[in-house]
Amino acid sequence: MSSEELAPINEQDFKDLKERMKLIVEADPKQYHNDFSLRRYLRAFKTTDDAFQAILKTNKWRETYGVDKLSEMDRSQLDKKARLLRHRDCIGRPVIYIPAKNHSSERDIDELTRFIVYNLEEACKKCFEEVTDRLCIVFDLAEFSTSCMDYQLVQNLIWLLGKHFPERLGVCLIINSPGLFSTIWPAIRVLLDDNTAKKVKFVADEAELCQYLIPDILPTDM
Repeated sequence: MSSEELAPINEQDFKDLKERMKLIVEADPKQYHNDFSLRRYLRAFKTTDDAFQAILKTNKWRETYGVDKLSEMDRSQLDKKARLLRHRDCIGRPVIYIPAKNHSSERDIDELTRFIVYNLEEACKKCFEEVTDRLCIVFDLAEFSTSCMDYQLVQNLIWLLGKHFPERLGVCLIINSPGLFSTIWPAIRVLLDDNTAKKVKFVADEAELCQYLIPDILPTDM
């Protein structure tokens, strides 16, 4: 897993998008997106028009959602739900670890979603974009049961990655998956576009996991 394959974009579309954004940023510097971001939006939304509109919607969402202030939220009751790890995966992607056993539908979904956005945001800040601008998300299904399945949170994460963190997902690793999960996976798969579904990897054993990351970096205290 030494490199990532990125879908090509039309360079003229990129130039056009950059020119449009330049005009917007001259009026409001807070609208700025760097070249890596512009390329991600073009990759995800295909055309200059659609990418431009998606960027403006994300900028508006970030302002109204208060993304820049999420670091101020009380995370003390949420720190077992997800964690941005100190170490990276084998190609330098920041790693977000989510232990399914600590989840259920008995939660404040808005608060938990804010916490997930906080982790996504912090992970993106850790990216060395010249190397990779993508993330690795690990779902650990050890001790999984149906009571751990939070469909709304999964839907929210898919929506966030598609609309406001486009092309940020590099790989989603499913580890320690029990047979039970095979009955749940089809309901999740239908929510994913083909591009995202290809990034989901069911990891069978530690040897396979080593293709993506060093197992020792995964937490044992959650």
